[in-house]
Amino acid sequence: MSMLKLNYDVIVLGGGPAGLAAAISAHKNGAKVLVIEREKKLGGILKQCVHDGFGLIYFGERLTGPEYAGKFIGEFLSLGIDYKINAFVTDAKKDDDGFEITVQSAEGMLCCSTKAVVIACGCRERTSRQVFIHGDRPAGIYTAGTAQYYVNILGQMPTKRCVILGSGDIGMIMARRLTLEGASVEGVYEIKDTPAGLARNVHQCLRDFDIPLHLSTTVTNVYGEKRVEAVEVCKVDKNMNPIPETARRIECDALILSVGLLPENEVAQMLGVHLDPATKGAVVDQTLMTNVPGVFSCGNALHVNDLVDYVSRSGEDAGKSAAEYCKNLSTTSKKIPVEYDKSKFLYVVPQHYSIDYDASMTIYFRARSEFKNQRVCVRSGNVELINKKFRNLTPSEMEVLTLKETNAVGDKITITMED
Repeated sequence: MSMLKLNYDVIVLGGGPAGLAAAISAHKNGAKVLVIEREKKLGGILKQCVHDGFGLIYFGERLTGPEYAGKFIGEFLSLGIDYKINAFVTDAKKDDDGFEITVQSAEGMLCCSTKAVVIACGCRERTSRQVFIHGDRPAGIYTAGTAQYYVNILGQMPTKRCVILGSGDIGMIMARRLTLEGASVEGVYEIKDTPAGLARNVHQCLRDFDIPLHLSTTVTNVYGEKRVEAVEVCKVDKNMNPIPETARRIECDALILSVGLLPENEVAQMLGVHLDPATKGAVVDQTLMTNVPGVFSCGNALHVNDLVDYVSRSGEDAGKSAAEYCKNLSTTSKKIPVEYDKSKFLYVVPQHYSIDYDASMTIYFRARSEFKNQRVCVRSGNVELINKKFRNLTPSEMEVLTLKETNAVGDKITITMED
């Protein structure tokens, strides 16, 4: 069977907030662009996020998820950028002229040649199998995103009385949403001793609706034949091991999981992209280019962001960088490492700095634990490039630093946290 062959400068994988921003940016910088999206509509996860709070940084106004996505979709469509929906990448490989992406679409199999690829595939939710909960596997175990899809897209209630495991942002938002729709949320259980999501969601989603948050507590067992009938919860010790004598049974018809997100990087791995064990996303430089010249990563495929505004910004940066790469196809830039104290930082992105590219650099990082009144300093040798004071640093909130000038960069960049 012959395949339809298409040629582009930049192919963007993913039509969510990162992919749309990347495509628009690459187009505006002179590239011929194709977006490949696996769902039936553009917009990514934002289509089902009917709560507001999006866009405060990027647009300076409070928007719902569909409103935020709609702004990008409107601009994207007005520019006439090519896109394929209901399309899946089945193979990706590097060749002498760039990259060859094989796509299964409604039009049949497509063979797409491109000079650059932007990975903007977002992330997926961890499941009960990935957190090793004992017991049965009846109906009624959902990820928070699946429960959100049922309520906000399908208009169906997945539960009448539920337990939520994990205090991630989606889990807390769904605790509020299900309560508003008439369900009883028995409680949100978090294995760590601090909430995993944003402080504003703890207040607005849980405390404002009198939904209990149980810290240092986890679900240890699921009971039920055809449908969830109950779960067992236990307190945990400082090593996060369950304390058996604290076990108690909770009657419910659903267990909703908000236990973390994993960047989608199967295509990146096909292309030989190196992944960072700390972020589960690609290792990149300040242009968001990976170790494979011409492959860029952005948004939640790069690292899990708290706010969609930063997802869009990284998409813009990756799209611009991909378009610029197509103009000169430079692969010889010297890269220096970005080093940090792993006892204080959970991760830092980017992991490298390419000295032959734009001097500016946006740094994203998370603290490993809670810190008060800290100064984060970025240095190269004895030269301080930037420093910023933070009153509170927590693993649940990503922080951002922007270096405008890095002309004094030497053999490495070092990021430290100091009292």
